[in-house]
Amino acid sequence: MRPSPESLSVLPLLIGVALSPSTVDAAAFRHAGQPAGLIDNANGDNIYRDAHGSALPGLTWLRESVAEIIFGRPSTKHSDSTSPSVPLSRYRDDVVVRFNVTNSADQVALAQAVKEKRLDVWASTPQFVDIRLQENQLRPLLNLIPSSLQTQWSILIPDLEEAVRATYPTKGETGEFEDAAENLDAACNIFFHDYQPLSVITSWMSLMETMFPSIAEMSSIGDSYEGRPIHAFRIGNHSGDNADNSTRKTILVTGGLHGREWISTSTVTYLLWSIITAYGKEAMVTKLLKHFDIIFIPVLNPDGYDYTWKTDRLWRKSRQQTKVSMCRGFDLDQAFGFVWDQTKSQVDPCSESYGGDEPFQAVEATRLADWGRNQTEKGVRFVGFLDLHSYSQQILFPYTFTCDEDPPNRENLEELGVGLAKAIRLSSGNFYTVSSACDVARQDGASEATGGSAIDWFYHEFHSRYSYQVKLRDTGSYGFLLPRSQIIPTGEEMLNALKYFGDFLLGNNGIESISKSEDRTKGRVELK
Repeated sequence: MRPSPESLSVLPLLIGVALSPSTVDAAAFRHAGQPAGLIDNANGDNIYRDAHGSALPGLTWLRESVAEIIFGRPSTKHSDSTSPSVPLSRYRDDVVVRFNVTNSADQVALAQAVKEKRLDVWASTPQFVDIRLQENQLRPLLNLIPSSLQTQWSILIPDLEEAVRATYPTKGETGEFEDAAENLDAACNIFFHDYQPLSVITSWMSLMETMFPSIAEMSSIGDSYEGRPIHAFRIGNHSGDNADNSTRKTILVTGGLHGREWISTSTVTYLLWSIITAYGKEAMVTKLLKHFDIIFIPVLNPDGYDYTWKTDRLWRKSRQQTKVSMCRGFDLDQAFGFVWDQTKSQVDPCSESYGGDEPFQAVEATRLADWGRNQTEKGVRFVGFLDLHSYSQQILFPYTFTCDEDPPNRENLEELGVGLAKAIRLSSGNFYTVSSACDVARQDGASEATGGSAIDWFYHEFHSRYSYQVKLRDTGSYGFLLPRSQIIPTGEEMLNALKYFGDFLLGNNGIESISKSEDRTKGRVELK
């Protein structure tokens, strides 16, 4: 549900009254709104178990009221997903098939067949390739590939139409929403119980800035091809000795480079909410925000993301016009300028991996690069970059463009990457693999590494020594259509990884070392 202008107009008054000194102090509000924490795997307890009981009644009322104003009052009746404006019949005969690949020759042959048929590759790893196609395209594809592959496949998603339908928000509430109505503090009311359209995300970010004005700032890094603002949200303690923000070390977290990867956008907003509400309550987060800024960009490709809500749920690229009128959009993760020559193989504008005919031809990539340069000219140092995607549960570090050259700090990148994966595993039990990005075949099934990636560019251009692409849940059961019930669990495991990331940059050994030594201030790795 989108907020009306009338509903948004009363928010400053409501929040101002509720947060006045006569109502409650800011620290109590942060405590009541704290959603984040670790899952206790030893006893299986849910991290949100005690959140409602700790909230002050007035603050609970505030959050419930704000949520109802923006998103509507929860219904206690069971209902299915809304009927989206996207014509679901377009997916009726589609399936997602996994091919198990055991050698490079098979992978190359499969990639060639995919290109010939112009099929949509969902995921490509050294172990498997997932492909979306119509059922009647399967037999012709099998005829093009080696006999060794013709029996090494299985259907992952047999009913793509229903899988797409299930990702859209609910009309009312399922049993999950009934639980949320009893304990809205657990997940920022109902915001994280559904994927949200662009307009709601924008309104929610504005609300967060209003609620936490002392440490939050919302801005735009520029407009997309179709004129939509690309919003950024900066969190950091700039008071007192930290008032000079021109020399701040900064961690950048992005999502939504590819329109259909909704979980990446939801996870960035979950991280934003969790970090901002942990400030003043969790020692490590508070210390981190004293020394670092964290900038969140949930939707770097707003045109593509909006298009997935209104026209095609599985749209991947931007919406910019290419040299072929019937083939719109650029792959933003092959649109950056570092080692651009390596992308010359991507010459087909109809390809899902088409990055353009020249560096930074994609408007959104140019906006991010120009904004980043502007920030560095002001003294900002991008020391960390986390680019969230889906899917396949992988943590990838530079380089993407080649496997013949290692980044100078590869050992540090691997060390931190393994730590991030361990933080996730301790949180949820899920395994994320860690490798150089060049080891992972491109999503169109290409057998060779290619240039133009965001993490390579940030690593090289801004000397962001800890740059990672993180491919979130899952490993193929749902692919890009991860159920909304996994929004919070995915956010939680990535939150634990972000905390580990921040603690590492503070000079500690990740979250496991915090209880042993919170006072260490000298880093193990010099960030230059």
